[in-house]
Amino acid sequence: MPRDLSWQTTQQESTFAVMGEKPLKILACGDVEGSINAVFNRVRTIQKKSGQFDLLLCVGNFFGSSPGAQAEWQEYKSGAKKAPIHTYILGAASQETLRFFPSADGCELADNITYLGRRGVFTGASGLQIAYVSGREGQQDPTPAHCFSPKDLTQLVEPLISNNQFRGVDILLTSQWPRGVWQYANSPEVNTKFCGTTSISHLAYKLKPRYHFAAVEGVHYERLPYRNHVVLQENTQHVSRFIALATVNNPEKRKYLYAFNIIPMKSMEASELVKQPQDVTESPYSRMVRENTLSDPTVQEPASQFFFDLGKKQRGGGRGQGGRGRKRPSDGDGQNQGQPWDSDRQSQRLPFELDRPKQPRRPPQPSGPCWFCLASPQVEKHLVISIGTHCYLALAKGSLTPQHVLVLPIGHYQSVVELSSEVVKELDRYKMAVRTFYKSKGQRCVLFERNYHSQHLQIQVVPVPEDQCTTEDIKEAFMLQAQEQNMELMEIPQHTDLKQIAPPGTPYFYVELDSGEKLFYRIQKNFPLQFGREVLASEALLNIPERADWRECKQTPEEEEGLSKQLRNDFQPYDFALED
Repeated sequence: MPRDLSWQTTQQESTFAVMGEKPLKILACGDVEGSINAVFNRVRTIQKKSGQFDLLLCVGNFFGSSPGAQAEWQEYKSGAKKAPIHTYILGAASQETLRFFPSADGCELADNITYLGRRGVFTGASGLQIAYVSGREGQQDPTPAHCFSPKDLTQLVEPLISNNQFRGVDILLTSQWPRGVWQYANSPEVNTKFCGTTSISHLAYKLKPRYHFAAVEGVHYERLPYRNHVVLQENTQHVSRFIALATVNNPEKRKYLYAFNIIPMKSMEASELVKQPQDVTESPYSRMVRENTLSDPTVQEPASQFFFDLGKKQRGGGRGQGGRGRKRPSDGDGQNQGQPWDSDRQSQRLPFELDRPKQPRRPPQPSGPCWFCLASPQVEKHLVISIGTHCYLALAKGSLTPQHVLVLPIGHYQSVVELSSEVVKELDRYKMAVRTFYKSKGQRCVLFERNYHSQHLQIQVVPVPEDQCTTEDIKEAFMLQAQEQNMELMEIPQHTDLKQIAPPGTPYFYVELDSGEKLFYRIQKNFPLQFGREVLASEALLNIPERADWRECKQTPEEEEGLSKQLRNDFQPYDFALED
């Protein structure tokens, strides 16, 4: 099959074909940039092999500004040539091509070629619903004709979401990418610091398209499908697929045409519509909407970022520590330590207001002495193994094994779900580094967190020899001991964001295995504080039941210092903090 075309038939569409419903056959295309003959010749070839398609949807720049491109268009405009398929295009994405569009409103530009308009919703006779926004995000006022404004997005979204029967749209067409769409998924071949716009991200979050097509970046990128609901908190909804398409006739032979079948949402049974594929991930936009910024701390927002008011309150900004500072020295004398931050209040900012620069926020101050805040006089600094910008690694006091460590935030946070995005990013780097360290020694890595009767977040990281038990043995041990204590330990999808299952303040117990499998329990009451250690110390795993309680494993400060020094030396090749 040619590299510039892929055929997609999802599980839902296959089911409906069997049931007798005829799916629509649709082609989507990236930036044509005036290569109109090339596109339509390719479409004719495809239709000879695969039969007639119903629609061709073009995103990005359809017209080109060169004399040759203008001559090609004139043949279609005059009627000398005709498009071989009903073709719908977006409006100008550049100042140079504005002259090809007689007005901002949609209209037929030539036989079988229709300009959709500045923004709106196109509903076909089949019930297929296509939402669209032409152009790029406007960076000035008044908004240039080839750009969209906050008002355009408001007028598109409000009529749709005000209907309490609204479940989403079948297709969303935009020229620009949504910022941060790559979160929790495969990475695109673009510079993510400058790719896309946040207003399109919010638009996609609100409209929940089953397919979202974009272009203008010159590359092909097909993201893993993502959820439109919060696992364990909301009813299951359909998944969304984002596909960016390359430019027609690009020299790298990147894919610019995408073929797929689709049954309109309105014709589908809910049970079929919401089926989840195995590779589904968390929504890339949920954290951004919650914090009013993307979770990727490297992203640099444009100075005038547009948002618009949908009349619905959103939760305010997440907790953060500001920008990356210098590494903290081991004596804990850091700028951001021991400082209170503003009281956390429900924000009235909506995801489509004009974004204003945020003031750096600092971790909250503990209500009393904390043994784990690195700046605290109570912290036992001889246990520290590595210090990063936002997190540090320490030998566990009363450790199960000599290489049992803790990953902790330098600032005072109670649980993972309260961490800001930059702290989470470094926390994940430490987890990966320790996993690699254990792997080099033939050990499996088990992580667990108990957000219950604890003041400061501690990620317990325990090695289990590979030749002693399998990952399945570890999982089974946790499950069985939970059942024995009448606790329902649930397995959650690997790409699930813990913040969406357990909002801040929720007591929980969480385990992560070396396979990536995750186990979660929402604590009710009377949770055994040593549960994680008891499972790992059991005869089925480490077979050291006498070490289940850390208080029975105390060592002298000299013994602890000796273990820490040895572990510090062993871990050094994996310590990214020494390189940053």
